[in-house]
Amino acid sequence: MARAAHVRLLLMDVDGVLTDGRLINVPGPDGRMVETKAFDSQDGLALQWLHRVGLKAGLISGRVSPATEERARQCHFTYVRQGHLEKLPIYEEILADSGLTSDQVAFIGDDLTDAILMRRVGLAVATGNARPEVKRIAHYVTEAAGGRGAVREACEIVLKAQGHWEGILRHYGTD
Repeated sequence: MARAAHVRLLLMDVDGVLTDGRLINVPGPDGRMVETKAFDSQDGLALQWLHRVGLKAGLISGRVSPATEERARQCHFTYVRQGHLEKLPIYEEILADSGLTSDQVAFIGDDLTDAILMRRVGLAVATGNARPEVKRIAHYVTEAAGGRGAVREACEIVLKAQGHWEGILRHYGTD
């Protein structure tokens, strides 16, 4: 919770974090196959709450996907960087642009390509379905799997640590 209290930017991987990692191909209007993804609605709601309280979010993904671009738009992501298996240079660009320090950043990951960032951020979160090597370096491992509420779980931790959770509950009459 102490680490989550300092977070001003939540970054994440996509496949295995925002999604369950499966890639779905469907026919497009021209008959060619188009990749799409399934996203968790509760993850999206929590990301909108982060935006509402003034926290930023972003993604760094090895794959390029129009579905990811649209999901990022819906969730008010500040940073959307796709097509980057080597994530460290992109992370450093985002840090420079945001003016934040590493201790103000959280990162949610699930696979080896995420580990390099998880070792640098203030709050490293591994999804419940993450590789064992990634779970070992995380500050927190979600109970939920990627694409099944892991992002929601991480967002709630940040919101609670920063004193926003009670206001969200009051807003919906569930306090």
